[in-house]
Formats: sequence, structure tokens, C-alpha cells
Amino acid sequence: MSEAKVVSLGGGHGLAATLTAMRGITSDITAVVTVADNGGSSGRLRSEYGSLPPGDLRMALAALCSDDDWGRGWANVMQYRFAGSSELNGHALGNLLMMALWDMDGDAVEGIKQVGNLLRIIGQVLPMSLDPLDIEGTFSTASGRKIVRGQVQVATTKGRIESLRLIPETPRVTPQVLTALSSAEWITIGPGSWFSSVMPHLLLPELANAVVNSPAKRIMVLNLPEPDSVDEFAGSSAADHLEFVLAHTPHLRIDYAIVDPAAIEKNSKLQGMVEGLGGELVIAPLAQSPGSYHHDVKKLRSVFAHIIE
Repeated sequence: MSEAKVVSLGGGHGLAATLTAMRGITSDITAVVTVADNGGSSGRLRSEYGSLPPGDLRMALAALCSDDDWGRGWANVMQYRFAGSSELNGHALGNLLMMALWDMDGDAVEGIKQVGNLLRIIGQVLPMSLDPLDIEGTFSTASGRKIVRGQVQVATTKGRIESLRLIPETPRVTPQVLTALSSAEWITIGPGSWFSSVMPHLLLPELANAVVNSPAKRIMVLNLPEPDSVDEFAGSSAADHLEFVLAHTPHLRIDYAIVDPAAIEKNSKLQGMVEGLGGELVIAPLAQSPGSYHHDVKKLRSVFAHIIE
């Protein structure tokens, strides 16, 4: 029996959790990573060199490293972050390695592949676009309407989101991503920073159309509830997140939506929304511990296995 062909969309820690969970089920995984990060080491390198931000790509590569001393050892090296007062302070070694490879031949996808070969990853890691992106969000706040630009700014603005767009609005989609989506059997969307890591994939028209038109079944992994002080406050409920997705991709069909019981509010319309999309709401404990807003990869793997196998 052939392994399931899976394409996972996202970025940051949420995508890394999905990849870590899914790799226990199949090795035919394509990670499609957002390229809008403008903070920390990635933001500095992007600003200085005009490159794709490497941080989320690095995390995806580490999540898919070979499960042996070689792979895990090199993944730890890639994740190593310099400290001190020099210009290296805050930079992850993997970010610098990727920048060096990109600088040598200018091919972003090939540079990522070379790092993947070093880590002996399963599957492949691809940037969603060949162009670095910015995200612009319009929020309704206590002090009035506010427009912010940048992944970090969108992720940390307090208020209710009204609209979201990419800059540029029609960047180049990575061709290999479209190929992977056209032959996928399963597509996962989320979890993660919803407006800055998950939504960008659906804001890029060509990529969104490829997701909608793919023959694959689609699994949406909804976020765990977060304290107001952590990450994105706007549109805080799972139903709000799904509603925002559908406002931008009204033709998207969802076969399964996975949610932790703690993320379902009283009188939530979430189940009706998912069923209206022809999908099934799968309710299962997913948190690392009570009150945690991080997904437990073993629990997530168990739910993925139940759905896929």
C-alpha cells in the first residue's frame, strides 16, 4: 500500500507541530512555508539582503530531519542561535547557512533542498512564493481603525481584524508547490498564527485556487485558545478563524476540521459551519497540558492517523 501524499500549509511552530505529527504516518510530505516573517533573525537578514526570510523554512526542515543521530544532530546545529553582543547575536545558524547557499547560486528552492539533504529530511520543504511577502492588516481597535504592515505587527495588534492582504498582491507562486497540490491526497491547513502564518497561503490567488481545485481531501487544524498576551488576539475563536478563511476563499471545501474541546465556545456555530462545508468536525484533546496553547504532536498524530488510515 503506497503512502499518503500530504501537503501541509503553514509556518512557524504550528507547521512544525503538524510536520512532526504527520511524519509518523507518511514520508511523502511537502511542507509549504509562508515567507512573510519580518521579525528577529529572519527579518534582519531579509532587510539586509532582500531575500526570503529563512526562519520558518529552517523550522520545517528541522521538523522533517531523519530520525537518527545524524539528522537530529544536524537539526540541533541548524537551530543553534548565537548569543552575545556581536552582529551574530540572535541569528540562527541554519538561517545563515541558507542565506549562504542562496547567495552562492540565487536559487531559493535548490538552497533549501541542499539543507534538506544535509539533514536527510523526509519529504520536501518549499517556500509558498519565490518573493518575500509583507502582510497588511486593517483592525478595528478601541482607538479607531488601524492599518499595520508586517507579520509581527499583524500578529501582535490588539483589536478585531477587518481585512488582510499581501504585498505584493500577486507574487510568484513556487511552481513545485502547484505540482505538489495537483497530486496531493491530503492537504493540511494550520495550526499557527492564523493571520500571519496560515492565511497568507489563501490570500495568494494562484495558490488558493490550487488548494481549492486539488483532488485532495482537506484537513484544517484549528488553534487552541490563547491568552490575550500571546500571539494573535484578533478573531480569537475557532469559529472566527474559519469564518475569516471562508470570507477570502468562499469555494474552499473542508473535509475535516480538528479542534480541541477547550477551543469550542458555548453556543459556538463552528459545527454548523464545518458541516455546511461538507465536512466533519473532529473534537479531540490536543493540548500539551491543560491550559497550554501548543499542540501535542503525539495527540495530533493519533487524530491524523485515525482520519487518514
